[in-house]
Amino acid sequence: MTSRERLIATLNHQTPDRLPLDLGATSQTGINASSLYQLRKALHLDEHRLKIIEPGQLLGEVEQDLLDLLGVDVVGLFNTTNYFGYKNDNWKKWEMGDGTPVWMGGGFTYDQDETGKLFVYPQGDTSAEYSAILPKGGTFFDCVPREKFDWDLEEEDLTPLEDFKDDFSVVSDEEARYWEEKSIELYENTDYGIVGMIGGGALGDAAVIPGPGIKHPKGIRRVDDWLMAHSMYPDYIKAVFRYQTDIMLKNLEIYRQAVGDRIQVVWISGTDFGNQMAGMMSLETFRELYKPFYKEINDWVHQHTSWKTFYHTCGAVSSFLDDFADMGLDCLNPLQLSAKGMDARTIKEKYGDKFTFWGGGVDTQKTLPFGTPEEVRREVRERIDILGKNGGYVFNTIHNIVANVPPENLIAMYEEVIGKKL
Repeated sequence: MTSRERLIATLNHQTPDRLPLDLGATSQTGINASSLYQLRKALHLDEHRLKIIEPGQLLGEVEQDLLDLLGVDVVGLFNTTNYFGYKNDNWKKWEMGDGTPVWMGGGFTYDQDETGKLFVYPQGDTSAEYSAILPKGGTFFDCVPREKFDWDLEEEDLTPLEDFKDDFSVVSDEEARYWEEKSIELYENTDYGIVGMIGGGALGDAAVIPGPGIKHPKGIRRVDDWLMAHSMYPDYIKAVFRYQTDIMLKNLEIYRQAVGDRIQVVWISGTDFGNQMAGMMSLETFRELYKPFYKEINDWVHQHTSWKTFYHTCGAVSSFLDDFADMGLDCLNPLQLSAKGMDARTIKEKYGDKFTFWGGGVDTQKTLPFGTPEEVRREVRERIDILGKNGGYVFNTIHNIVANVPPENLIAMYEEVIGKKL
């Protein structure tokens, strides 16, 4: 099987010739550039500056030599504009806090105080307020709330469409042409499975609400305030989601025209619905405010394309799984099996015919960064045995590989997946 055939079989819940592997195809299945640099060094690959393809989490670009060595099966069709609203082009040199040499997009603009803390500006515009902070020694950016919302307003006086008009918009012809050209390049010149990272469908995503790439965000922007508004201002939330969904549907139509059947999976949402112990909201709230819009998006995809839908959500979401299936979610990432109630065997037995599980292969909070290589191997074997049974599983970790992971643990993980020494 080619990698693309392997992915398609897995998406159709057929047993492939071997387990498909993803490293870097999405913004939740990648690797921090610091750990990537050390992994490359340990594998005796060429040492050089790495491109940061997602600056918020400082994810590094996984290059062809490493894709080949590991036998990675899936790549991402990313957009030209990144998390902070500037394009990944006009690369310039930068060093991460631990000295890792990287390239940042030319729009990466920041100030630094006497403590070494970095303040990053949206779209590289220093006339706007900074939108994120990187503490000294930090390995990913924290969004900065810039909310100036007046909580004394009555709901009928709120302006949700005005507040979020800069966050969601119909893509430009230039972006559509890029999608077309890049998808042709990936489809015709490689055998990889392809994930279309269109974005825009992450309703209420805590990474999106603060507007890290928006110069002058308006409305309810603090994540805690946003969650409270679900009860206090539900019509406001619905209006934002209605607007966001309408834009998403227009962009999906453009995406379909641009990429056709050259992608196999489309990334819809990265909204987290769980924390370590429970859901982030009640099922009633999810069913009222989120599910109808997600179902509308998924129905469009299934009616107009051959793509499978990809959703990321961390946390304890076992109580949401029936609703996820009902709304048409196909690929569920990452399966945070360390969260309460997220038992791999139970979930696979009950939902293995409904979802393609994408991730969950090893715990990135404890086992991978702090365990021994043998502990990593043991957990990877156990997860593969459970989740890979009868197909329907793409191997990846639980969320991105963070910084400071020992390269020997990463090598142990990949050796266990691919079944040979590196």
